Amino acid sequence: MKPAPFDYVAPATIDEACAALADAGGGATVIAGGQTLMPLLNLRMSQPFIVVDINNIAELKGVSRTPGAIRVGAMLRQYEVLTHETLQRDLPVLVQAVQHIGHHQTRNRGTVGGSIALGEPAAELPATAVALNATIEARSVSGTRQISAADFYLGPYMNSLQPDELVTGISFPDWPRNHIPLFRELAQRPGDFALVGIVGALVIDAGKISRAGLAWFGMGPTPIKASTAERMLVGQTLESIDPQTIAEEAIADTAPFDDQHASAEYRRTVGKRIFASALRDALKAGETA
Repeated sequence: MKPAPFDYVAPATIDEACAALADAGGGATVIAGGQTLMPLLNLRMSQPFIVVDINNIAELKGVSRTPGAIRVGAMLRQYEVLTHETLQRDLPVLVQAVQHIGHHQTRNRGTVGGSIALGEPAAELPATAVALNATIEARSVSGTRQISAADFYLGPYMNSLQPDELVTGISFPDWPRNHIPLFRELAQRPGDFALVGIVGALVIDAGKISRAGLAWFGMGPTPIKASTAERMLVGQTLESIDPQTIAEEAIADTAPFDDQHASAEYRRTVGKRIFASALRDALKAGETA
């Protein structure tokens, strides 16, 4: 298959990109890494009038510090996350999540902002943004809007962006240097989307959990905040925490479904097991930290 005909623009600035989106009146789509869009175009499942290529926009690249947060540019390639010193030191769970995305060929092109904007329910980065309470920066000709990751996802591949808005960056709130990353997923093969996964971070002070940020992926139509587990963990001493009990309660936040890969019941059963396993490992790491 070949794509349906479309116009193509490659703006050099964010303002030019926003103007192109606005002029298209909802008929444009953005291409960043293209790992999802190109197959959709070739299959004619996506038929935009205009493709706006944002690869030449230098403003969308890089990692920077802002007050109380680390800002990741939307066009940061996924492979760049793996070797970025600031992210390795201050956001290790983001690095862990990227290690499980696709294969090195796709990570060379895929972008952080593209994955987060797409919102694949079984993908690692949207759930990481939700777990860590990230803020998504959206720009249009009307100005800039800050959207909480928890409010960004409306359904499978549906988000709260307006047709003329462009994701320009993602801000992850600061976590203490000694925080404990938590990550576990189960996929049929390395590089496949997860059948079920959990991602997040814990802060341990004086033997107690003082902060928790957790989210499920592959367990519903969107990434799902593991709010029950967060509430159950915060304030508890490491010795008093029973990972299996928390896993049993945490699964209630999910909304798994049957598909050709696994049943909802399978996802619930495995979800409880990997949650408990990941939490045990995180607690052990906290005891030795």
